[in-house]
This record gives sequence, C-alpha cells and structure tokens, in this order.
Amino acid sequence: MAEIRISSDSADGLKAIVLAGGKGSRLDSDSAGLPKAMRKLCGKPILGYVLDALGFLPPQDIIIVVGYMKESIIESFGGLGFRFAVQAEQNGTGDAVKSAKAELDGFGGDVIVCCGDMPLMKRDTYIKLAEYHRNGNLDCAILAGTRSSIVDLSSFGRVRVSSDGAFERVTEARDLTAADKDAEASGTMTPLFNSGVYVFKTGSLFAALEELRPANSQREYYLTDAPAIIARQGGAVQVYTHDLGCQIQGVNTMEDLRAAEEYLNNVG
Repeated sequence: MAEIRISSDSADGLKAIVLAGGKGSRLDSDSAGLPKAMRKLCGKPILGYVLDALGFLPPQDIIIVVGYMKESIIESFGGLGFRFAVQAEQNGTGDAVKSAKAELDGFGGDVIVCCGDMPLMKRDTYIKLAEYHRNGNLDCAILAGTRSSIVDLSSFGRVRVSSDGAFERVTEARDLTAADKDAEASGTMTPLFNSGVYVFKTGSLFAALEELRPANSQREYYLTDAPAIIARQGGAVQVYTHDLGCQIQGVNTMEDLRAAEEYLNNVG
C-alpha cells in the first residue's frame, strides 16, 4: 500500500478536536484566574504548544473544546481562525468530544482527538498517527506509549491488546482491576499507556459517542470507551505503539508544570 503523507501541503480530509475545557483543580486554577490550558509554560500558554504541533492543519480545521473560564481561551486564540465548541458541564471526555459535533456537520473525513494539556507532543507524532490510520483504512487508531522518561505513569490508563496484537479495550487508571495490576506486576502483561490521542473516522466516532454510558467510578462519559464500541459495531480499531518518551507528559499538577518547564529549558 502506498504511503500517505499528511503535511502542510496535504491535510485534506483531516481535522482536529483539542480538549481544553478542564478546570485544573490541582493547578489551583481559581487562585491563578486561568483554566488549565492557559497556565503559562516557559511564558507561553500550555494550549499554545499543542496548537503549534497541530500546525500542519489550517486553524479553521482545528476545533478547541472549551468549558471552564472559556473566555480567556477564546480571547487569546479566537482571532487566529480556530473554531470553538463549548462543553456546558464537566461530564467527561466523551461528552467533551460530543460537544464539537455541530462544528463537524457535513464533514466525512478523519479527525484527530487530542488533549490541550499535553504540550510536549510532537507534530511528527500526530502526523505519523494520522498516516497509520489512513494507510490501514481504520475507523480508529489509538496512540499508545510504551514508556516515558519524565513522568509517573501510574495515573495513565492502559490500552489492552490480545496475544496477536488485536485491540481489546482501553481502561482508565482508576478503573484497573486487581487482576490487571497483578498481571502487569508479574510481567505477564506488558502495559501500553493510553496517550489520550486518537484518530477516528468522523462518522464512526459520533456513532460510538451516542452509545456511551457513564458506567465507571466517576459516572462520566469516557472517550476511552468509544474504540471498544466501534470494534463491537464492526469497525477497524488498531493500536499505534510508540516510545513516547516525554511526549506523554500532561500538565495536571504544579509538579507536572515544573517537569515540563525543566524539559523545555534543557532542550531549548
């Protein structure tokens, strides 16, 4: 199969949804007067790094999902051509993505879904995931990391595959069972850490979101349930495994922020 290159010259049929509606309680957002995505990292909003990495797409093809203190995000990025969707309530990542549906009305291509609080993810990683998705004619491609150099991975969800590499499910860290943890500890199961980055066929994504149920410890609508729903509906779901190193670093705490700043200062 011929390689499909996604670049600044050939991004037709591809858009992105960036989830940036989180409050950031562990970053003390109320005191800072800023939502998580707008906290400064080396003098620049965290969200700005994510949007720069997605720069192979035109701004009008990037939908930013906002929620808590949305005005600060819209004020900062609204004049640059990006589109916005509002998540009215914090009901989980699946609900956040669903809030962007109207902005994709009539669009039949593929969509990257990523997090607005992951400033170290590289442009090339997004591009390679999109290529993997398109080359495989997949309904969903999941980016899974094998390890990381600067973060504690205990809080990350897991992507489970069968012995022959077939996708089985995504499980949030808080919903891991004792059997899951024992299998990882004994080495009988190699952990694949969910990056929170996906590429979906748009139709498959929103069909799956309609089937989401809040059957989890947080009583929220998890985007992580969507790939398994797509697979049950007969869609093609595969896992793109990549040594993400520091790229999987999200910024949820002041410790995370300091780690990301140290990394950027060292590589800069």
